Amino acid sequence: MQTQPGSSIPERIGNTPLIRLDQIAGNLPGITLLGKAEWANPSGSAMDRAAASMVADARVRGLLAPGKVLLDASTGNTGIAFAMLGAALGFPVQLAMPSNVTPECKRILRAINAQIEWTGSDLGCDGAIRRARELAGNDPNRFCYVDQFSNDANWLAHYRTTGPEISQQTVGQITHLVAGLGSSGTFMGTARRLKEMNPALQAIAVQPATSADGIHGLRHIGTSIVPAIYNPHLADRQLTVKTEAAYAMAKQIARDEGLLVGISSAAAIVASLLIAREEAAAGRSAVLVAILPDGAQKYLSEPFWDQP
Repeated sequence: MQTQPGSSIPERIGNTPLIRLDQIAGNLPGITLLGKAEWANPSGSAMDRAAASMVADARVRGLLAPGKVLLDASTGNTGIAFAMLGAALGFPVQLAMPSNVTPECKRILRAINAQIEWTGSDLGCDGAIRRARELAGNDPNRFCYVDQFSNDANWLAHYRTTGPEISQQTVGQITHLVAGLGSSGTFMGTARRLKEMNPALQAIAVQPATSADGIHGLRHIGTSIVPAIYNPHLADRQLTVKTEAAYAMAKQIARDEGLLVGISSAAAIVASLLIAREEAAAGRSAVLVAILPDGAQKYLSEPFWDQP
């Protein structure tokens, strides 16, 4: 059968590049530091994978039937991914989001014509989750509430795609996976699959140092609504990163590697570099892969870029 040239939006999701971070790793003996560049997905983040998986699952199960509005809570990337898919596939999207998301996120969502229910900035992602639950409960016939934080299709997207991609791209040599915890789907799915392939793999989960550390896209698990899909026993190690360290790394990556990465991506690199230095000091070789959820384009209005 003759196929049409080009690809659809869903077909463009995944198969993102793995980038060497040689300048950041420096001269650490035996260390290879790599970043999984998830900003190469169509809407610019790793959440394209999860959003496409959750939409496909909802359609197969008849939950996202014609006339239904897809509903979820988001702090940015997942909402943008849903809005992109809604525009491309022809279903309406309504999101509950904290009002302090970046101006860039607001402009993107406005351009894609997503309907937004803004929640208090002081309530964070938890406030958006509670509002989405309220909307779904008040009008269940109108909404298909996908609930990324409780939806197995979220982590299964990374189990099926991100994990195998990383294994193939590293020729099975990966020793450490480093990923941040937001909805936790990226870490859960990728770590599960890679550990099945190599039980010796070390999976490191990254979160903000405290609830006051506002690393966009990451959750401080101890003080937030814990995602139902999160399994605390999967991580071999939990590392925390301060906001200031993530900001400094984002600027260093731009200066030394020529890469514009998002704040949560920078946090994953901070944690990866800590592990890399430990492994080098112990005389061990290691191939570390940090999941870089998005680029800096949604955060360029943040003032830290202009600070010395």
